[in-house]
Amino acid sequence: MAGSGRRPEHRGPPELFYDEAEARKYSQNSRMIEIQSQMSERAVELLGLPEDRPCFLLDVGCGSGLSGDFISEEGHHWVGMDISSAMLDVAMEREVEGDLILADMGQGIPFRPGMFDGCVSISAVQWLCNADKKTHSPPKRLYRFFSTLYSALARGSRAILQLYPENSEQLELITAQAMKAGFTGGMVVDYPNSAKAKKFFLCLFVGTAGVLPKALGAECADGEESQHAKFTNERTRFRNAKGKSVKKSRDWVLEKKERRRRQGKEVRADTRYTGRKRRPRF
Repeated sequence: MAGSGRRPEHRGPPELFYDEAEARKYSQNSRMIEIQSQMSERAVELLGLPEDRPCFLLDVGCGSGLSGDFISEEGHHWVGMDISSAMLDVAMEREVEGDLILADMGQGIPFRPGMFDGCVSISAVQWLCNADKKTHSPPKRLYRFFSTLYSALARGSRAILQLYPENSEQLELITAQAMKAGFTGGMVVDYPNSAKAKKFFLCLFVGTAGVLPKALGAECADGEESQHAKFTNERTRFRNAKGKSVKKSRDWVLEKKERRRRQGKEVRADTRYTGRKRRPRF
């Protein structure tokens, strides 16, 4: 917790750490602060919190506490968790009002059931789609995160997770594991027609099926359905229960090559021929 003076032992992947210099640079960048504040404000708005009382919120991937600053300004209390000790050190130096915990969200949310009135997360959940260790399974880590988050949230509450998906497959994987854990809801896409302003918010409901909030800038889109990301018409590439691509398929080959690159091994560049089946020779 904040002010405890001693950090718990860290068991997460070191590749995700910010060193001290990077953490300070990120936290002092005026442009990043502005973007973070805007997304935090939007996330809290999507939570639909009651106006007559303060709420207790969880900030997943809290970093240096920029999102927590807005939560505090709104009169709410919060706990932040992050995998980077350097970012949490900056948060403590900034004397944020929330409590802090060093934890890997892929190992689960370490709080008792029904503890929080809501959860926000800015630009963090997509990292669970990466296998940074041989023992890491993105579907399993995502399910562990969502199932324990579901338990830690009060019935009737919401979780608003802003994320930057690399592709439609990541969106499929993330939403599938969230629904498997018991959540209802869907993706709210603000400014769907803008390349720069477009933002994805996974809006999840606990216990009751709510109506998805209206997306910003959706008036410019073609029809009401374009406010929300659709997955039903996409081909599901994660075929089996473990979320792995079909062996020897193009996706499977690309994932294997990417893992080898992260391990520092020399890998040939991807081309349009990567993963293509060769015709048999006669």
